[in-house]
Amino acid sequence: MRFNDENEIIQEESYRGILVGLQISEDISYSMAELWGLAEAARIEVAGEMIQNKERPNTATYLGKGKVEELAEMVVNMEADTVIFNDELTGMQLRNLEDKLQVRVIDRTILILDIFASRAVSREGKLQVELAQLQYRLPRLTGFGKSLSRLGGGIGTRGPGEKKLETDRRHISRRMDDIKQEIQEVKNNRNVQRAKRQKSGIPVVALVGYTNSGKSALMNRFLQLAEKDEKIVLEKDMLFATLDTAQRNIKLDTNQEFILIDTVGFVSKLPHSLIKAFKATLEEVAYADLLLHVVDASYADHDFHIAVTNQVLKDIGAGDKDKLMVYNKIDIAQETLSLPSNGEQSLYISAKRGDNIDELIEKIKEKLFSDRVIVELLVPYQRGDISSYLCEKCKVLKMEYRGEGTFFQAELSRADYGRLSEFVVEQETINDSI
Repeated sequence: MRFNDENEIIQEESYRGILVGLQISEDISYSMAELWGLAEAARIEVAGEMIQNKERPNTATYLGKGKVEELAEMVVNMEADTVIFNDELTGMQLRNLEDKLQVRVIDRTILILDIFASRAVSREGKLQVELAQLQYRLPRLTGFGKSLSRLGGGIGTRGPGEKKLETDRRHISRRMDDIKQEIQEVKNNRNVQRAKRQKSGIPVVALVGYTNSGKSALMNRFLQLAEKDEKIVLEKDMLFATLDTAQRNIKLDTNQEFILIDTVGFVSKLPHSLIKAFKATLEEVAYADLLLHVVDASYADHDFHIAVTNQVLKDIGAGDKDKLMVYNKIDIAQETLSLPSNGEQSLYISAKRGDNIDELIEKIKEKLFSDRVIVELLVPYQRGDISSYLCEKCKVLKMEYRGEGTFFQAELSRADYGRLSEFVVEQETINDSI
């Protein structure tokens, strides 16, 4: 990966790459298969791969000397212009490998960052990706090619003998400070929006899970049921098709509503710089009332996806949130599936075909609205705002126009009951069956 003077990635038409992994103890076959998918998502044609069994990485070249020579021959024979390593490389390893291989060398982290950079749409998403790129690049400046070691001079440098490397380091540090300030402003706006949501009493449901598990497809299914086809989000069968967080209001046929949030997908070895940069966005998950953990049931090793997602949720402080396990893509699953016996509430669905979506909605209702109470209220005619709120936001079971005002029998949340207690005539019963 190369950068221009504005710190932007220099894109090229096409790449042809070789994947390289180091197997130290655990099996990396799955990780390498995933690296293949990441390469394809970044529009890289994979020509081949190399795996070395080794006790520890070589500090200078990651691979052993003989393997580096073998890799150089592969690069020539396969006419590759890129070599992608499955683990994060140091600046020195990047520089040494580029010198020996004479082609572009990148690692898993920078590959993921490249994919994120190409998919970011919103201002916040672009800022977060750029920050993660700079956080990765700063300690590795010496590994990004010989061009950074030339001498610089003139206005803006500390002296005519300052190296370009030092100038770039100061420029990157200043840019990182600017981005952090802009992200903080976005975070403050998000906090204001969150406070308004909490004040309104509308619960929040967040879709979380491994990348390409079908979170966006599930959101679109909810939007179709709510007759909001114009609000659908991008869904595509590829890694990290969705990057920017989407929020949609879902109103059920019972007049109950919730905010549904679609989040960025997770992946194994997700760069720490990305988690740190996207912290403001991922905080939405930590504040949600319910998590829908979407799992690709058609993938044989989906337990690995679950473990990775649970670890990321723990890292962002959402590990103990109330959660429903939603096994998606049963329409393409190859064999009969059985519910896990780990005690978690689970459902099998097909977001694409619509299988068991009704059952999922009932589970969401049970989780979000089980604390509802059925009450009778008498609202004076001059308080039309209260009557409108009850009709729009609550489940109205009965409504009559009486001499003193409008009579309602309605199902309220505990929060609404507290706010509207002055209009309550009589509390009938607690509805435990929702």
